[in-house]
Parts: sequence; C-alpha cells; structure tokens
Amino acid sequence: MEINPITVEELNKYIKNRIDGDEFLNNVYVKGEISNFKLHYTGHMYFTLKDEKSLIKCIMFKSYTGYLNFMPKDGMKVCVLGSVSVFERDGVYQIYAKAMKQDGIGSLYEAYEKMKAKLEAEGLFDKEHKKQIPMFPKTIGVLTSSTGAVIRDIINVSTRRNPNVHIRLIPVPVQGKGAEKDIIAGIKKMNEEKLADVLIIGRGGGSLEDLWPFNEETLARAIYESEIPIISAVGHETDFTIADFVADLRAPTPSAAAELAVPNIEDVKYTISSYENRYKVALKRRVQLMRLRFEKCMTKRVFKEPMQGINEKYILIDNVTKQMTNKITSILNEARFNLSKEATRIDALSPMKIIARGYAITEKDGKIIRKSKDLSLGDNIEIKYIDGKVKANVIKKQ
Repeated sequence: MEINPITVEELNKYIKNRIDGDEFLNNVYVKGEISNFKLHYTGHMYFTLKDEKSLIKCIMFKSYTGYLNFMPKDGMKVCVLGSVSVFERDGVYQIYAKAMKQDGIGSLYEAYEKMKAKLEAEGLFDKEHKKQIPMFPKTIGVLTSSTGAVIRDIINVSTRRNPNVHIRLIPVPVQGKGAEKDIIAGIKKMNEEKLADVLIIGRGGGSLEDLWPFNEETLARAIYESEIPIISAVGHETDFTIADFVADLRAPTPSAAAELAVPNIEDVKYTISSYENRYKVALKRRVQLMRLRFEKCMTKRVFKEPMQGINEKYILIDNVTKQMTNKITSILNEARFNLSKEATRIDALSPMKIIARGYAITEKDGKIIRKSKDLSLGDNIEIKYIDGKVKANVIKKQ
C-alpha cells in the first residue's frame, strides 16, 4: 500500500490546529527570565523566556504592550500570560503574550547591576578620565571576530569615508566563556606595540548571556587603563554593557563607531575649501580697507605738501630764537645799567675822590691815622696824596 506524503505546510497547519485546540495551551501562565529582547519599530515586542534548562520564544503585539507599566529588558524575571500557537511559515511554536508582570531580577542582570555600581563608585565611568578621540587617525585598530558582519561594516564605512585610513584587525572571540581574556590580550598588544591611533571593540547584538564577556570586570579595567582611546560598539543601540560605560566613547553600532573614528574626507575637503574661501574674502576686504585708508591718508595736507610742516617749525624756531635774543639783550642792558649805577655810587665813596679835593691820608704801619692822639713824637708816618706818597717823621704835636 502506497502512502501519499503531505506537504510541510499541511503538517504545520495540522500541528497548529492541534495546539490551538488544546485548552491548556490557550491560556498558559509562565514564569522565566527575559533574553534577546527586541522592541520592533511597529511597537511589537519579541523576546525569549528561559529558565535554567529550557527556553521558548515569545511575542507581544502592540495592542497589548500599551498596558505594561514597565519596559521589559534582558535579565528580568517575569510572569507571562498568553497562549501557545504555531507560526506556520517557520514551523515555530511560541507564546503569544497578552499580559506580563515583573517577577524579580535575573541572576545575570543582578550581577550586571552590581558590577556597574561598583565600577561607577570607583570612578571608572567619570568623564574626566575619558581620552579624546583623535581627529585624523591614520590607523584604526579593531578587536572583533574576523568572520562576522562587524568587521565588514567597519571596513566598508571607513574606506568609504577615508580610503587612506588603515584598518588593523586583531581577531578575537566576542562570545562565550573566557572571550574577555582574548579581548584584553588584544588591547594590551595594541598598546604595547602602538599599533593604532584609536581602537574599536565591537560585536553585533545578542542576549545578555551573549554580551556577558563585555560585562566582565577584568575587561572594564583593561579598557580604563588603555593609553589608546577606545570606542565601544557592542550590541545594538538599546544594548548597554559595562564596556560601553568605561570606554572613552560609546557607539550604538559598529558602523556608527567607524563613522565616529574616521572623518569623512569629503567633509574635511569641504571644510578646508570653506575656510579657504572665507580667508580669501577676508583678505580681499582687508586689502580694500587698507586701500581706502591709504587713499584717505594721501588726501591729507601732510602728504600733499610734506615741507609745509617743516617750514612752519622753522618759523616757530626763528620766533623763539628772536624772543630769546631780545630777552638776553634786555637782561644784559639792565645789568649794565645797574653796574654803572653801582660803580658811580662806589666811585663817589672812593678815598681817592676825597684826596683829589685836596685832602691826604696818613698811615702808620699800614693803618690809617684818624686822630692826632694816635701819633707820638718820633713816629714814622706815610702821607698819601692824589699823585703819590711821602714819608715823614712826627717832630711836633699841637
């Protein structure tokens, strides 16, 4: 007897009908930890609900998400009310959540929060410790998987923005236990051998478990101690790791990290051209201003008749010289007059004037004798006349 096969679609539809007909599966209340959470632009929420041994995919449509009083995130423990059904196209069964409430924090998320608080208290996230990303790096160091989309995105963006930039990759595992050790070794190698001007550490999105190597304390301290500035590009825009907080700059995606690290050469050329045009205009205006000032100066009298000012100074000097000469002459004349006046007065008091009127001066031993009692008989005296001297001897006193 020949058995006729059924199609995959028919099988999936059969399984879906059986599951949809199960009263228990139409109203399940499940608790677990959220992982791989994604908020779609449509408003729908996609995530995985897991425990220590198993997991199941979940979806919560926008019509139900509006009733939530919290924003789900990886690591949260929640209780979900919904129904289990099959998505026929993919043959995947999942929970279609209608309601959800928090049921505590997952162990990984709790460890993440503790580590974050510890390192933040130590100052590893402080802005004053952030190193400046170089404006024009020559070499971009990259630590990521050599086969993933991350390195392709970084190369594509970097070469498009500036073909002259060199990309230096050190392949490292970005997931799994112990991956942080290889990343730390890559950071040390880049620093010790000075292999890059700026360093990008990146990987694509993933669950909290997938991103966990980037939450390890040892990696955080290696990033903090790096002399090369580090850009963290781990996960998607909504994913935050410890590495993001301690890095010198955080990029929402690896492509964005390449844009932050590599300046667009066309933008640089445009900026240089703009500055060149601005300086040309400024220089032209400066020349015009200087020409106007020159023309204004040349219209002044000092440039038209340069000797005029000098001649005026000559006239001023002549006037001052004349004034000084007149003053000196006046002073000399007055001095001559006073001298003549004093000479006349002194001359009138001169003994020679008295002698000229018929008097004589008697001296004894060089002293003038004014009275006869000052002489004795026999004294030798000298008598001065207008025309000479005579010597005499006292022979008689009356």
